[in-house]
Amino acid sequence: MSIEETEGLETPEERDEQIEEQSSETLRNVTYLSGMYQNWFLDYASYVILERAVPYVNDGLKPVQRRILHAMKKLDDGRYNKVANIIGHTMQYHPHGDASIGDALVQLGQKDLLIDMQGNWGNILTGDSAAAPRYIEARLSKFALEVLFNPKTTNWKQSYDGRNKEPITLPVKFPLLLAQGVEGIAVGLASKILPHNFHELLAACIAYLKGEEFEIYPDFPTAGMVDVSRYNDGLRGGAVKVRARIEKVDSKTLKIVEIPFGKTTSTLIDSIIKANEKGKIKIKKIDDNTAADVEIMIHLANGISSDKTIDALYAFTDCEYSISPNACIVEDDVPKFIGVQEILKRSADKTVDLLKLELEIRKDELEEAWHYASLERIFIENRIYRDIEECETWESVIETIETGLKPHIKHLMRAVNQDDIVRLTEIKIKRISKYDINKATDFIKSIEDEIEEIKVHIANIIPFTIRYFQSIKKKYGKGKERKTEIRNFDSIVASKVVVANEKLYVNYTEGFLGTGLKKDEYLCDCSDIDDVIIFRKDGSYFITKVAEKLFIGQNIVHIAVFRKNDKRTIYNVVYRDGKAGVSYAKRFNVTGLTRDKEYNLTKETPGSRITYFSANPNGEAEIIRVLLKPQGRIKKLNFEYNFADLLIKGRASMGNILSRTPIQKISLKQEGISTLGGRKIWFDPDVLRLNTEKRGDYIGEFIGEDQILVVLRDNTFYLSSFDLSNHYSDQISIIEKFDSDKVWTAVFFDADQGYYYLKRFTMDGSTKMQGFIGDNKESKLICLSDETSPQFEIIFGGAQIDRPAERVDAEEFIAVKSFKARGKRLTTYEVSKIMEIEPLIREEVIEDDELVNEYDEVEKPEVHLVVED
Repeated sequence: MSIEETEGLETPEERDEQIEEQSSETLRNVTYLSGMYQNWFLDYASYVILERAVPYVNDGLKPVQRRILHAMKKLDDGRYNKVANIIGHTMQYHPHGDASIGDALVQLGQKDLLIDMQGNWGNILTGDSAAAPRYIEARLSKFALEVLFNPKTTNWKQSYDGRNKEPITLPVKFPLLLAQGVEGIAVGLASKILPHNFHELLAACIAYLKGEEFEIYPDFPTAGMVDVSRYNDGLRGGAVKVRARIEKVDSKTLKIVEIPFGKTTSTLIDSIIKANEKGKIKIKKIDDNTAADVEIMIHLANGISSDKTIDALYAFTDCEYSISPNACIVEDDVPKFIGVQEILKRSADKTVDLLKLELEIRKDELEEAWHYASLERIFIENRIYRDIEECETWESVIETIETGLKPHIKHLMRAVNQDDIVRLTEIKIKRISKYDINKATDFIKSIEDEIEEIKVHIANIIPFTIRYFQSIKKKYGKGKERKTEIRNFDSIVASKVVVANEKLYVNYTEGFLGTGLKKDEYLCDCSDIDDVIIFRKDGSYFITKVAEKLFIGQNIVHIAVFRKNDKRTIYNVVYRDGKAGVSYAKRFNVTGLTRDKEYNLTKETPGSRITYFSANPNGEAEIIRVLLKPQGRIKKLNFEYNFADLLIKGRASMGNILSRTPIQKISLKQEGISTLGGRKIWFDPDVLRLNTEKRGDYIGEFIGEDQILVVLRDNTFYLSSFDLSNHYSDQISIIEKFDSDKVWTAVFFDADQGYYYLKRFTMDGSTKMQGFIGDNKESKLICLSDETSPQFEIIFGGAQIDRPAERVDAEEFIAVKSFKARGKRLTTYEVSKIMEIEPLIREEVIEDDELVNEYDEVEKPEVHLVVED
């Protein structure tokens, strides 16, 4: 209503009321912009979750994968089809572009389970892409044809355009989702299920159906190693660490032979080059020789430890990284988070249901076949077909046949209907004339037998399903053994393995420290991720990160690169409490501090001061000479003090009183020796590393030049240091502290001579790998013993089977020789078995200096000393 239209109203109040009514009417007809969009995003998110990114738990497939497989089944005639043709047929069911279908098809094929590929399908190791769809071909694998499809048990729906039918889910009778793995990102939701091993999944299904406990862990097509200690059943919050497999070719060359899952040789090499450029590792060059198998050669710079470089590769490159699984699936059109064990259980239960349904369908089909075969036999045997010769109408034909059948159909499984009678009228004369009653009876009997067998299977569906899984494993399990080794990874401390790529300088006068002070005093080599520990004369100390230039204050007593959890570096200190107080001595270590927070080793009395300081990397305890200030009646103004008499305590301890009298000077009298003794070393077989944390098997206490003996299963051995960064093979049979005097006894079959030999030797080798039973790989070690007096029993075979067993005393049989010696032949007769038996116990030989003095054993007369005046 316009202003002019309101002018005719009697009062202003009436005009305002009319305008207000008109405005309210207008507002009621308005659709606000926010209302138009309130449901659109939710619809879009639901579509992405259900139709694109997250797999269905029923068959473990995303919609695009399901449609590809369905299209391939429709095309299947046993021959290969062009991938371009498969993509085109899939577009009948999938409302997206050909590129997305092609990418999904290639990814599905590279899993090497459901699709039989021909042509260049790319390389998951190098990351090379597949050839164009017009050049490559594919068909369904025999495994896919057996476990994925059955139109009789499939539920169907209309395709997006209504022209075709597609499966809602495929009737998969295998834990396909866990075998292939999946990764998808939806709106506000993600799914990441890692692939698992074919054999282990089937074994887990069988165990579940038997009511037994089971565990399943990831297995990757790129092999490598995996630490599953935090797998958390594949749920959110869990993580697995994956590693490349790195081998030592020699002291200057490393070879990567397996890569972590999700990485390619290209991305791996890029990460190594970046780490080298940042100075984290030092390599001379890197070569990629990957073809069918991974082979990345890493050539190290001179003077670089290969063991530390392996750790550095794991610490600073993609040779090791963490994967966070997130087991999200769609069930009943709702996204859910369930663990991989629960996914497997549901898959196994679904397989039971599908197999039971297939049996029931087959049983119904057989019963129908039995029903018609029985009707046909009645119809022909009783010559009911003759009764319809005089019938003039179709109705009378049906009625005549029905009447003729009635006396004979009491034993049938169901009532006879009109369709059954119509089928009987369609029997050809030729079939009636050649009808064989015996064959018909045998055929009906075979149907009855099969029905009974199916009934037994249905009644025992769980054992039937177990046999089904076992047959799947037997038929398709070849070549699908586990590729990824499950290992516990040791924790690598980056600061311990990083290359010292910087030089640290200090200016004591001005109180600056850093890697950029190249004109000042050189302190040591370090890395850019190291921490340094700094002690001042007032007793304060702190740790801080290496920087280009950093103010640390004056009156510095000690600066060094700080190693966390280092219990062997011991600080020996004498400090004065206050300006004229008591002097204390203390020994302590520093295993960990908060960065850039100041601590104090004194009692923090004003005027306190360090009067003596030493840092000892192996816990050495020196002797000092203390000179006191002349004071009063003190006569002894100097004395010696041995730090070995002082216990090592915490860094916050007060210490022991050294002197109550003021000290004039402290000087070093004698260098100290370690008070910590040797390092006690353990070997952890789970991570194949040495440690001092008492994990695994105790090796021994090591000092100085002590070495470790390592014997491998291929009958080679070598010596190694006790450096905790050493890497060891998983083929170790013996690892122990090396004893150069220890005698070993070996019984082995010499392939060169064709006889069994015995040898006694010491493993006085080197760090180089050496064999102790010869170089012929056909030679076979029977027994390796470290007993002092071992014995062996030879049991004969063949023509000498009646020959009594023979005992051999190794000490008497042969003397100790070099490990390179062949040894002595045990026998020329045919041997059935040689085994070690209880060792001999010999009387200890008493050396000359241990002989008992006969004179000391006889009773001696008392001797009296007479002293004359």
